[in-house]
Amino acid sequence: MQNKIKVFESKQVRTVWDAEAEEWYFSVVDVVEILTDSADPKQYIKKMRSRDAELASKWGTICTPVEMTGLDGKRRKIQAATTTNILRIIQSIPSPKAEPFKMWLAQVGSERLDEIADPEKAILRGADYYRAKGYTEGWINQRLQTIEMRKELTDEWKARGIEQDKDYAILTNEMTKAWSGLTVQEYKQVKGLKKENLRDNMTNIELVLNMLAEVTTTAISRQEQPETFDESKRIARRGGSVAKNARTDIESQLGQSVISPLNASDKPALEIQSSIPDSTDDGSPDGKASKKQ
Repeated sequence: MQNKIKVFESKQVRTVWDAEAEEWYFSVVDVVEILTDSADPKQYIKKMRSRDAELASKWGTICTPVEMTGLDGKRRKIQAATTTNILRIIQSIPSPKAEPFKMWLAQVGSERLDEIADPEKAILRGADYYRAKGYTEGWINQRLQTIEMRKELTDEWKARGIEQDKDYAILTNEMTKAWSGLTVQEYKQVKGLKKENLRDNMTNIELVLNMLAEVTTTAISRQEQPETFDESKRIARRGGSVAKNARTDIESQLGQSVISPLNASDKPALEIQSSIPDSTDDGSPDGKASKKQ
């Protein structure tokens, strides 16, 4: 997710762009504070929910815990909502600023409409985001390709009637385990991750293999057009197996596993060079690498 600060009438609104869901998430507290000028927006939210029974009953669906930066500079999960759900919250706030804020939301959304009309803008924005984070140009190019391929896969799954997030997670897990030998959670543990995005912490070789699994899964699914979830699971494993074969060939050349403990704490190291290491120099920045088990 990409964190940004948007400005409405000189006041900051914390936002996060979820590239996979293609949604903006806005800090609910920030929005309420702006519209109400409340000194304690959290208390205002409580009173607002008590006044609006329908809003209160759907609050858990309307709001999503999203990690953002607090006023103290620390990262923590706060209540956030998509544009649609923010508009629902605004309905419960009698404020003369409501209409201007709706126009502001439309302007923010237009950034995405511009990118849909001109995909190059989205690519450039994504590259700028990763560049600002300190990733290398080579890694960024590879990562942007994987984002495109991932969207093609999820679009294909949607065409097969798969819509629940948990089902996407199950299929991704099947595919990942097939090519890497690890579930997504086990893979994260190898890299010392918790909630972080696994792909943002992969080496360029890992990204290529994961992308191969996704591209192959997409192609098989389009050809066979599975009608059940179980059929899609089997196809995900088959797509992952193709990437597993490629992984085995690469590892036989390198003499070591490509499943790396490297993560984004050392971003330059994620762009693994293509040279084959000898027994004394494994090509990694610190001279250490995970040996093939």
